[in-house]
Amino acid sequence: MGGGGNPQPGEISLAHNGVLFLDELPEFKRAVLEVMRQPMEERKVTISRARVSLDYPANFMLVASMNPCPCGYYNHPEKECVCGPGVVQRYLGKISGPLLDRIDLHVEVVPVSFDEMTAKRKVESSAEIRTRVVRAREIQSERFKDNPEVYSNAMMPSNMVKDICVISEAGRTLLKTAMERLGLSARAYDRILKVSRTIADLENTEEIKIEHLAEAIQYRSLDKEGWAG
Repeated sequence: MGGGGNPQPGEISLAHNGVLFLDELPEFKRAVLEVMRQPMEERKVTISRARVSLDYPANFMLVASMNPCPCGYYNHPEKECVCGPGVVQRYLGKISGPLLDRIDLHVEVVPVSFDEMTAKRKVESSAEIRTRVVRAREIQSERFKDNPEVYSNAMMPSNMVKDICVISEAGRTLLKTAMERLGLSARAYDRILKVSRTIADLENTEEIKIEHLAEAIQYRSLDKEGWAG
C-alpha cells in the first residue's frame, strides 16, 4: 500500500496502468489482501497522516494465481488430493468473498494430457487474437469518447452499466437463475454484465447474446457454492 513517515507509493500504486501479479494468493496475510479492496474499487490509494492525506493513482490490472488446495491436487482428474477434512475450505477461506467479488474472471486451469499437447489441430494464432483485442479496445474507446475518466468496460460505473449492458428477457432469466443458485452479490452482477459486454465486443457484435452472458457467468467459478466440497 505504501506509507511510512515520509509517505511513499507502494507496489499497488507502482503498478498503475500496468499489471500487479500476486503468486500463491492464499499465502499472503489476509490483512494484506483486504487492503486491496479499496484501491481496486476506487483506482487510487489513500495514505493518511496527522498533517497530510495523499492519494496515489492505482489503476492496475490484478492477476493472481493459487493452487486449488495445499497439496495441489484437489479436482485433479488423475491424482488424489491428500488434504485432510476441512483443509481445502480453510485454505480457500483465506481469500474473502468481497475480494473475490472484485476479481472479474475466475479461471480454473486443469492439467493438459500428453495427447492434448501433441494433438495437431488448427488454433487461433496470437496475431489473430491481437487483432480481435485491438478492435474491441477501439470499440470501447468510441463508446466512452464522451467520458474521459472511462476508457474500458471494466471502468464503467453502475449507472452506466444499465444503459450499455442491455440484455434480452432470456438473458435476464439466465442471470437471475445464476444469481440465485450461486448466491452472487450486486457487485458480481455488475461485473458479469461488464465481462459479457467485453465478450460481445471481442466478437464485434452490438448485442449481448445469451451465450456471451453464459460465458461470463462461467468465469465466476469460485463463487459456486460447494466448489471446495
